[in-house]
Amino acid sequence: MPEKKESVALLVAAGDAIGAGVARRFAEGGYKVVIARRDASKSQALVDELSAAGRNIRAFSTDARDEATVQALFEQVEREVGPVEVCLFNGGANIGRPLLETTQKIFFRAWEFACYAGFLTGREAARYMTARGRGTILFTGATASLRGGKNFAAFAAAKFGLRAVAQSMARELGPKNIHVAHLIIDGPIDSAEIHRRMKESGVDPSTLPPDTMIKTSSIAEAYWYLHSQPRDAWTHELDLRPSAETW
Repeated sequence: MPEKKESVALLVAAGDAIGAGVARRFAEGGYKVVIARRDASKSQALVDELSAAGRNIRAFSTDARDEATVQALFEQVEREVGPVEVCLFNGGANIGRPLLETTQKIFFRAWEFACYAGFLTGREAARYMTARGRGTILFTGATASLRGGKNFAAFAAAKFGLRAVAQSMARELGPKNIHVAHLIIDGPIDSAEIHRRMKESGVDPSTLPPDTMIKTSSIAEAYWYLHSQPRDAWTHELDLRPSAETW
């Protein structure tokens, strides 16, 4: 890894769970952090938190589904902040619908955000990284990356597609010293959103056994590990799940 004080970790589609956790870990590791999401104001509390701790962090509003917007994001970050050394695509679109209720619009929206946006992000990251001969591109996957669940045809198709994009990129870019890794999150994430969903379904998260959910800090540590690996032992795919998870 190069001098961290000059390098940027760009986190695209970075929300308040995994995205925020990764932002904290890479900021702690000495990287300039840029968060890119549709509404940057939603990350203001995190920006304030890390800025108060002396970290270098900025947030930009970006629609990762738009090619020109993604290209403009990378150009601005490279010009105003620094060279992108690490790029994480964290787009989700976890849409659950019975098959006969899955409209063309729903299916396309899931693919556009969870797969197409990942392709655009990864391609632009590769454009800058290959010119420098180094870099790490990270993708967040899910259980749906490996198997399509009931009511999740759209989401599974998108996540399967993103995994394929990551594999193809890894095979093409590895010889050019670009590490491409895909992380499968196979289990519930310990986040405010998952807690809310559990409560809506009648489950009290506070009654669950310890370590039933994956902490965002643990996910972030896995990404830090992937980025820090030596070239002779790169991991392309890593799956994380709680010890209690059935798989």
